[in-house]
Amino acid sequence: MSVAPASFGSARRVLGTLGAVAAALLIAAPAAPAATTAATTATTAATTVAADAAETVTVDRTVRQNADGTVTISGAYRCTGATGAVFISSAISQGDSENTHSIGGTQAVCDGAAHRWANSGNPLHTFAKGPAHVQAIITELVPQGILLVPAFHALRDQDVTVARA
Repeated sequence: MSVAPASFGSARRVLGTLGAVAAALLIAAPAAPAATTAATTATTAATTVAADAAETVTVDRTVRQNADGTVTISGAYRCTGATGAVFISSAISQGDSENTHSIGGTQAVCDGAAHRWANSGNPLHTFAKGPAHVQAIITELVPQGILLVPAFHALRDQDVTVARA
């Protein structure tokens, strides 16, 4: 199971997101599993990469930002065949900025059913209302010896709109 690096977009964004994934996985480890709900989500300009066609992650077109700066990114996912802990991480950027901000992490249930996910966090930066870009990744931590090695189940690059909650 491998995905060509060119499919992920810019190398800098992917590396930033992978760093965000690692941080989100550590933070979200005690989090409760996402609520189960069948979901369909309309998308705009988006890129999806999945290890298996049955594994998907989507991102809702609207990202909510509260008055206190809390950003909430949400969507739907489906994954199968996990043997380790699985998480959905997300990151957001706006404009031509090379800065990507990690927004939370949610523990995933890889039972083949459709589920909803939502990640919330307080980035150091307040986003302007309007266009932004989100990347969401389903990552499994697979035990190999004494290490936990990341295995990517699905990735979604999505253009979104930031709106006030």
